[in-house]
Amino acid sequence: MRRIGITIAAVLALCVGSFALSSPASAQAGRSAIAGSKPSWANPDARVADAGASDTIQFRVYLALRDHAGAEATAQAVSDPSSSTYHQYLSADQVRARFAPSTAAVASVKRWLKGAGLTPGEVPANRLYVEATGSVAQVEKLFGVDLGVYSVRGQAVRGFDRDLTIPSGLATTITGVIGADQAQALMRPDHIVEGADSSGSSAGSSTQKRGGPVVPPADGFRNGRPCSAYYGEQIDTTDPKYKNFPNPLPYAPCGYTPPQLRAAYGTQTLLDQGLDGSSATVAIIDAFASPTIFADASTYADRNDPLHPLTHAQFSQVVFPVNPDLEGPDQCDAAGWYGEETLDVEAVHAMAPGAHIVYVGGSDCLDVSLDKALNKVIGEQLAQIVSNSYGDLGEDIPADEVAAFQDIAIQGVVQGIGVYFSSGDSGDEVANLGTPSADFSASSPWVTAVGGTTLGVGELGGKTFETGWETGKSTLTNGKWAPRSPGAYIYGSGGGTSRLFTQPFYQRGVVPDGLATQNQVPGVKGRVVPDISMLGDPTTGMLIGQTQTFPEGVHYDEYRIGGTSLASPLFAGVVALSDDLLGYHHGFINPRIYKTLNGTAGITDVKHVVGAAVRIDFVNGVDDADGTRTSVRTFDFQGLTIKTTPGYDNVTGLGVPNGMQFLYRL
Repeated sequence: MRRIGITIAAVLALCVGSFALSSPASAQAGRSAIAGSKPSWANPDARVADAGASDTIQFRVYLALRDHAGAEATAQAVSDPSSSTYHQYLSADQVRARFAPSTAAVASVKRWLKGAGLTPGEVPANRLYVEATGSVAQVEKLFGVDLGVYSVRGQAVRGFDRDLTIPSGLATTITGVIGADQAQALMRPDHIVEGADSSGSSAGSSTQKRGGPVVPPADGFRNGRPCSAYYGEQIDTTDPKYKNFPNPLPYAPCGYTPPQLRAAYGTQTLLDQGLDGSSATVAIIDAFASPTIFADASTYADRNDPLHPLTHAQFSQVVFPVNPDLEGPDQCDAAGWYGEETLDVEAVHAMAPGAHIVYVGGSDCLDVSLDKALNKVIGEQLAQIVSNSYGDLGEDIPADEVAAFQDIAIQGVVQGIGVYFSSGDSGDEVANLGTPSADFSASSPWVTAVGGTTLGVGELGGKTFETGWETGKSTLTNGKWAPRSPGAYIYGSGGGTSRLFTQPFYQRGVVPDGLATQNQVPGVKGRVVPDISMLGDPTTGMLIGQTQTFPEGVHYDEYRIGGTSLASPLFAGVVALSDDLLGYHHGFINPRIYKTLNGTAGITDVKHVVGAAVRIDFVNGVDDADGTRTSVRTFDFQGLTIKTTPGYDNVTGLGVPNGMQFLYRL
């Protein structure tokens, strides 16, 4: 049912920053098709119902930059250390003056929408889109498509049966449409809690009803016992030996705290000097908004990092309201996104406790509107660093939506805003897709893709080991480990070679051709993910605090969590520290880390390590009333198409930041 990627012609168009509107024979006279706008999952076999003709749809029509090639050239120039205009960023006003769609273009799109009976809505500060609202019947007529409901990954989502068409007179004005389908509803948070065995899982699930009350907190979760205060503190001396691994095995850590993480990554020295990231603002983008986020994050800091409290002055939220008039299939795990926001905020504060944090949450349950949230941060210059802990399974995103995202990301680079994305939690995606794939949006060449590692933190806070995060699992069954070592693969750091994007300039000569040519036609090299990494493995993850729903009531508690959605905000916090240290904002760092830091003491290469830990999980998730499960989680599972190797690899990228050496050299 799933088709990976888009046509080679569209790939090449996207890679050079342009997006062509074609006029196939199927398009009506006087109209042009937006090539690749039909979701590949919207095929007849997956269609389960027609969309209700009177249902309301809110969507965004994206407009072309006035000088896309010039914007892309400027983005490269301001981020390339070898350029004479390196770090000479443009302001948001300068970007609008040089590259934003014109007011005349906006007016022409509004006239078209009004003429078709739809209601134009918001136009953002950078004029990148025109929001519109109309009925399903009006949208079908506007774009010449038939809207239906499709079953995709167990969810019911809206899609259309063919490429969207628009008047040929607008073909050079409109680049794409987001929200007419519900492709963004398939984006999921990249976090994994301790008891979950699949990527993107949360401690509980809940559904936010449109226009209804705030979703209650997720079902409660607690770490099973025993677990360790640091790696290797407690050892399993009672269970059978685990073949071909160093025995006896340690019990998994209960979850690392902020001081442990700063010690392991060598950044505590900077805090001791009084530099804590206070000159930087980090934006966090997710869906929805936890009603207890500040109380949870401040309580967590008070308990686990009392020298660095989270203050009201440091934290703010911008949350797009749910539209109560919207109808349709409802499948969002809003409470799961609460856990993601909690993790992201607490992780950024852990590494950069002085940084200002602005949370921007998309509140549209069906369309999520993550693109709108990202565009708001960039268009209004709300932050210098943006952490995004979500993504698609693979790159099966309509090509026009990819093009719209690229325009947003390029503007961020031009303005000196660093955009970070978690690389995914499903390894090479073969288990989900049947073929290797990187995940979008991390695969975009204009963002920094952050992969995950498995980390050992010793008694004194130092790093005892770090390796690629790819987990194998064996469960203790009738006195034996099954399956036998190294277990069955369950999850790990996302990585691989993009099918959408060719090799960016900064990866040339660094990423081995053997990796860059994967998933490509002969003679073409692709963008490889990730770029850099930090802790992601939930077996050696971070302790976080969150209000949850327990059998005895709703209250705050703490548990261990992981995923590349941990790695991304941790790394965003590290960059905030470097901003403070060096006195400037780093913007898009990929050219610098590939060209200047690679091979230096600033980045520690991550290599394969043979190791494992024993985990005890409560069957019911909260206590031992229903018993416990014992499992071994092996490190850096080797049975995937992506591997942790010396030098650049497609599990951990260039490696991990090395404390003050990284902060000074970035």
